[in-house]
Amino acid sequence: MSRQIFDEIKDLITESRNPATMEIDAKSTTDILQLINNEDRKIAYIVAAELPYIVQAVELLVAAFKSGGKLFYVGAGTSGRLGVLDASECPPTYGTDPEMIQGIIAGGYKALVRSQEGVEDVFEQGAQDLLDHGFSAKDVVCGIAASRRTPYVIGALTRAREMGGKTIYLTCNPRAEITISVDVAICPVVGPEVVMGSTRMKAGTATKLVLNMLTTTAMIRLGKVYENMLVDLQMTSKKLEERSKRTVMHVTGLSYEEASRVLEQAGGHVKTALMMILAGVTPDEARRKLAQAGGFVRQALAYARGVS
Repeated sequence: MSRQIFDEIKDLITESRNPATMEIDAKSTTDILQLINNEDRKIAYIVAAELPYIVQAVELLVAAFKSGGKLFYVGAGTSGRLGVLDASECPPTYGTDPEMIQGIIAGGYKALVRSQEGVEDVFEQGAQDLLDHGFSAKDVVCGIAASRRTPYVIGALTRAREMGGKTIYLTCNPRAEITISVDVAICPVVGPEVVMGSTRMKAGTATKLVLNMLTTTAMIRLGKVYENMLVDLQMTSKKLEERSKRTVMHVTGLSYEEASRVLEQAGGHVKTALMMILAGVTPDEARRKLAQAGGFVRQALAYARGVS
């Protein structure tokens, strides 16, 4: 088994040596940081080349969400942690149900704070964990595996596919090397890491960029942003409460005290507060107009003003 795994990883780009950093152990602190930064600068351009595939993935997500489906991130190690991170930030940021976007990591909660080596190698566990989280045919799985070979992730993707769900595969190895069938593959090939095999570095950064794009764009497409401001955030902390007031002030020109008062009348909901001020309607009418517009503030305002 060990030899089989060795053969699987020995030719992976993410496991190869970086010729630009061969002497990094003999460098000064400044030079080490410069080498790291030189490699990091390449990542955004590499992700840009994957935009056509990221578009396809977002369209899958939007369609699923509109039909009551969910997104499940599945990964191990750094990949799993990044998926859990992205999922956990959506409810306070966009007011989503915590069940709507879920992160599943090999090894469970303990693996978030301490490495659980070996758990990523169990194909069947990935499939079982996905089922245990309530996956159904109307949902989407985004498997995250820098190496593209993680058995736990492949197990989840395979099971999702068998059940008729949609599948996205995010890996930092070439698309041509993927050996399983998925609906969309996103492959930012960032090349060898600064330190050989340390995929928490460039591969991790590329993964974070892509996950940001997936959920941010999907949420915008669902009407959770007005202009470029969050309008469905939950006022669950003082920071988010003050951000809500600031958004209302920016859009409407109200004072701090006035924005606070309107938000209170709106039940703390920024969208409702904006409609109350900009359309001159009651909280109940604001909510009706928003529902009519599918949650989009811009469209709800057009309806309120009699513009189709």
